[in-house]
Amino acid sequence: MGCKINTPSPPFLFKFSTRKPSHRIKAIACSSYGPDQPESISSTTLPKPGVYTVNFETLGGCKLGISRYPDFEYNAQGGTGTGTCTKAKDSSDLNTVSVSFDMKTLYIPPLTSGTTKFLGLPLPPFLKIDIVPELFEGTIDRDSGKVDLEFMAKFWFSVGTLYRAPPLLVKTILTSEESTGTIRSGQGERLDKEGKCRLVGVATVDPINDVFMNTFLGLRTECLAKLSAAISFSSSS
Repeated sequence: MGCKINTPSPPFLFKFSTRKPSHRIKAIACSSYGPDQPESISSTTLPKPGVYTVNFETLGGCKLGISRYPDFEYNAQGGTGTGTCTKAKDSSDLNTVSVSFDMKTLYIPPLTSGTTKFLGLPLPPFLKIDIVPELFEGTIDRDSGKVDLEFMAKFWFSVGTLYRAPPLLVKTILTSEESTGTIRSGQGERLDKEGKCRLVGVATVDPINDVFMNTFLGLRTECLAKLSAAISFSSSS
């Protein structure tokens, strides 16, 4: 199976550094700004051009939706990841940086009865959806707080040891801007001075080799992710 990207902007490349940071830089975050006068993030809140470690953390208040079903309420508190931040090679703007996360460090909490609610009720016991990232990279504009991160992951549905479906492949651009598909759409929030943001992404999910899942989810269909997160930087020198 596979899926198509529904994205407001093109993907970018990343590389990850494991060197221990020696100097902390002030964290940045995302919040929404007015449509006519977007607030600018001071360039002092983000690293100057060079190589830096970037830290990613998922927060509570997230949502995940698929097809025309109501969204799942998802508490992603505790997810983490680290990578590298460098000046974007494909941009003449010195305030645009590229970030790339190491998949060995990237962890996103699974959807379980303890983290997820549907229609106000926890997921049934033993039902679990594991999220296994395969790609997470993109760009951040240091002045405006705009974020565009290409995200690809496999979603594994299971019910205890009785049932495990083939993975759903989800590939999208998680953006601080608007992401729009045919039946799904979402509005993100740009980085603010506290290091928090809200990233959204719509993806088209293709059928898999499982009649039950294809029928239950109505595959081929769209899914929507609304991810609250915090991003911070530190020197890699």
